[in-house]
Amino acid sequence: MRGFGGLAGMIAIAASAAGVEPAAAFCSVFSRHPCAPAVCSVFHRGACIPDYGTPVGQDLRLTVESAAPAPSVPRDDNDGSEHKLDTIRAMFDALRACWVPPTKDEALAGMQMSVRFAFKRSGEIIATPRVTYATPGVPPETRDVYRSAIAAALERCTPLHFTDGMAGAIAGKPIAIRFVDNRDLP
Repeated sequence: MRGFGGLAGMIAIAASAAGVEPAAAFCSVFSRHPCAPAVCSVFHRGACIPDYGTPVGQDLRLTVESAAPAPSVPRDDNDGSEHKLDTIRAMFDALRACWVPPTKDEALAGMQMSVRFAFKRSGEIIATPRVTYATPGVPPETRDVYRSAIAAALERCTPLHFTDGMAGAIAGKPIAIRFVDNRDLP
């Protein structure tokens, strides 16, 4: 092993004498551009690993409350053009606006149900939304009422009309929506 360490040292000295930069100065063998300190992570002891900042979560999460008033966003629709959604906030506002909770005689105070789905670039839902949570101990009939109300809300909303940039960013990204019925019910 000593012979190998000496050989590696001689190669490093010869490379520096020849003006060749060490391999750690480049980001990868595929990109021979030097690693800028602002781009590469300082946590990897000189290894040139790109630092992409804070990672984004695996899915988008939204809570829709039945008692919360719908957001009133004044829009001028007199120009005849169709309003396209260009932010996640605008998409969430559109999804909230479609929610109509079950009637008070069919509803259950405190009921919660979550669904998960994803959109295509065209604004359509990729597949049938999957129910991922329902309040435990609730009769199956009540669950069916809420499942139908959620399906009707998504049917009213879709297809959403995204800008090209938003469509590319949102396509295939999982969206989890939690519906909470927090109305004062008898």
